[in-house]
Amino acid sequence: MPEIKTPEMGTPVWMDLMTPDLEKARAFYGPLLGWSFDVGTKDTHFYTMCKVNGLNAAGMGQLPPGMDVPPAWTCYFGVEDIDAMAESVRKHGGQVGMGPMDVFDQGRLAICSDPTGAHFGLWQSLKHPGAQVEHEPGAMTWREVNTRDAAKALAFYAAVFGFESKKLEGMGDMQYWTLHKGKTAVGGVLQMDANWPAETPAHWMNYFAVADADVAVKQVTEMGGKVLQPPEDSPYGRLAVVEDPSGAPFVVIHLSETSPEM
Repeated sequence: MPEIKTPEMGTPVWMDLMTPDLEKARAFYGPLLGWSFDVGTKDTHFYTMCKVNGLNAAGMGQLPPGMDVPPAWTCYFGVEDIDAMAESVRKHGGQVGMGPMDVFDQGRLAICSDPTGAHFGLWQSLKHPGAQVEHEPGAMTWREVNTRDAAKALAFYAAVFGFESKKLEGMGDMQYWTLHKGKTAVGGVLQMDANWPAETPAHWMNYFAVADADVAVKQVTEMGGKVLQPPEDSPYGRLAVVEDPSGAPFVVIHLSETSPEM
């Protein structure tokens, strides 16, 4: 994959992990996803750039002590005017929990939630444009919002980001829509049903590509993580839902070479 130099605005441009133990996270994700790390300074709270072949693939930040927030991966959508987008989030029923705020000279950030409660980020870039690589082992490749009110979520993301939705047919009882920005498939929306535990809130689930999903799952368990859903085949590749040792969930997927367009 060529280096991404100018991410498309209005699409996912970055993912980062907020975790209580950065050193433990690096020890887990480095072998699992083949990452090398560029660890920041005390001034940046040791924010860590995770790299694939020298290119920025994702980030890791330290959860402040005492903050009652579960460890999680956050997907950020690139925007040109973060203040206007934050206002649009509020206008269409979402909430802005943090920001917009400056992140040194790198860009401006806001953490938001949609009307169903799923959290996501906004990023207005300055020196840091976002991920430089995607859709290859170790890089972000997909994301979806799991929600109990898909209709409300679809309406929100259409109004705020201009996403068009397409319902996937032939999914049995599962209701799933893909979200599109022009010709770019940016993510999905899954209707959570009675099979989901009642206490599971709406959330964005983020995917990383791996060379072999079964090998990745074995590594997860060996390094103290958990398998929430064992590997299974899909039209888009073989995937599994896992959890890192701190409890942050994510998906590993070996992308199908003949994966159809979402």
